[in-house]
Amino acid sequence: MNAELRAPAVIVLGPGALATAQRVKACYAGAQIHALQDRAPGDIAFSELGEHLRELYRRGTPLVALCAAGIVIRCLAPLLANKGAEPPVLALAEDGSAVVPLLGGLTGVNVMAREIGAALGIAPAITTSGELRFGTCLLNPPDGYALSSLAQGKRFVSDLLAGDATRIEGDAPWLDHVDLPRDAAAAHAIRVSPHVWDGDPAQLVIHPRSVVAAVRAAHERLADHVQAALDEHGLATASLAALLAPAALMGDASLTQAATVLRVPLRFVDLAHDADHARAAHLIDALKLHDATPHADDAHGIALAVARAPLDAATLGQARGKLTVLGLGPGRADLLTPMARAALDDATDIVGYATYVDMAGPPRPGQRRHATDNREELQRARHAFELACEGRHVAVVSSGDPGVFAMAAAVLEALEGADDPRWQRVELQIVPGVSAALATAAQAGAPLGHDFCMLSLSDNLKPWSVIEKRLHHAALADLVMAFYNPISRARPWQLDRALEIVRAVRSPETRVVLGRDVGRPGETLRTTTLGELQSSDVDMRTMVIVGSSTTRGFPRGGAQEALREWVYTPRFYAE
Repeated sequence: MNAELRAPAVIVLGPGALATAQRVKACYAGAQIHALQDRAPGDIAFSELGEHLRELYRRGTPLVALCAAGIVIRCLAPLLANKGAEPPVLALAEDGSAVVPLLGGLTGVNVMAREIGAALGIAPAITTSGELRFGTCLLNPPDGYALSSLAQGKRFVSDLLAGDATRIEGDAPWLDHVDLPRDAAAAHAIRVSPHVWDGDPAQLVIHPRSVVAAVRAAHERLADHVQAALDEHGLATASLAALLAPAALMGDASLTQAATVLRVPLRFVDLAHDADHARAAHLIDALKLHDATPHADDAHGIALAVARAPLDAATLGQARGKLTVLGLGPGRADLLTPMARAALDDATDIVGYATYVDMAGPPRPGQRRHATDNREELQRARHAFELACEGRHVAVVSSGDPGVFAMAAAVLEALEGADDPRWQRVELQIVPGVSAALATAAQAGAPLGHDFCMLSLSDNLKPWSVIEKRLHHAALADLVMAFYNPISRARPWQLDRALEIVRAVRSPETRVVLGRDVGRPGETLRTTTLGELQSSDVDMRTMVIVGSSTTRGFPRGGAQEALREWVYTPRFYAE
């Protein structure tokens, strides 16, 4: 598979496709089976096919859908606009008897079709003329190379299909065994060069990503100045492999913006002496690109180096580290937000309490996991920053929402107390999740429909006297209360004491919702009253929601719901 592509999502709608899906999954490191909820087991569950396919497509995820091609086409039709940017999309028969590449001719779909065909022992239904004639897509060069002009490329391939021959100028090892009509004296040429295409219609120009641009300072027009330096030396923008800057500038927004505009990775070099910052060429010297051709600094402090072969940006200096604190939700795959899912996919390292690291799902190849005990929050946060300082993308995982009795506060506490300036350069992001209180409330109805508060009954990090005071005032304020960490073996008495405080203020008829493992296998939900509630009804994995004086309930309709009720707190409040 093209190294630039992400691992594919293998889409399954029913159990009959699972055997074939597993064989496809085995072809691609990091591939996951996405299965229709309640219809088939998989790595990720989804409830609505069209929206799920469109979301994956928007994220650039290759799709292998085990269903009719027409279904996939109708789902994705509203998004089809940019042929050069679409990910590979294939339809595969449930029994593995046919594989049809649908979209992504310029991003490797036919390569995937051949790989899947080889794994299943079938011939892929490839219809692209150039692929059938030459055995490869000339308009889809391998990782490390970029096509100069798609429109010119199409004309060039049409000329070859019409009978013209070609020669190859430059190093193109992937074409050595391709069945091209070759002639050393041909007018047409495939030219592999970092220099710009001169407009000759008889040339197919492919740029190796072999140019590094080093900058000594950051400013708003940086991308324009880098482009001007490339233009001055006749180098194509598509040949740019990376933007390089001093590590002291890590985190500067204008550098990030310039790299985004130029569509290249941003890398940093930690120079030994501040004096070296005076010339951008020192950055390139630090990379020891001995086979590169340097170009002197220009007036804007930019130096260029052109290597003889494509450069792997990951080997140049260091990336800016990223630390994402995210919430996994209550545990069910479809309650994990797309933003959190994307952060997990992007992470090189996942850090967290062992139970939550397991909840994050199977690791992709190369992804490292760092599981620790549940009481090591600050140590965990510090370890995450140290990893991020190495240029890694670290995901710190919590269940529910990371800002609710979870890791976001610990990470910020560690950052505030840090004396290592590198920690301040790390890109920090906090991604919300569905908290246990919200998940339980949604199952019950809307008990949090008016003012409410969340309280942890654990006294590990605060005195029990503070908990009692807050319970008393919350009960007096007539707030709905959601209890986290309600009881444990080490403190079996605390819930009874909490209920005693609340019962001194609230009536025995006050509605109570108990949700155990909501969003996970074996979840249970029941409603009771404050007068009937006993501590034996609750364990550490139970969310307890105590209603206000206005919280009410009524029976659910339908025979299957006869023993359950909807619980809600009205939006209005009257004294």
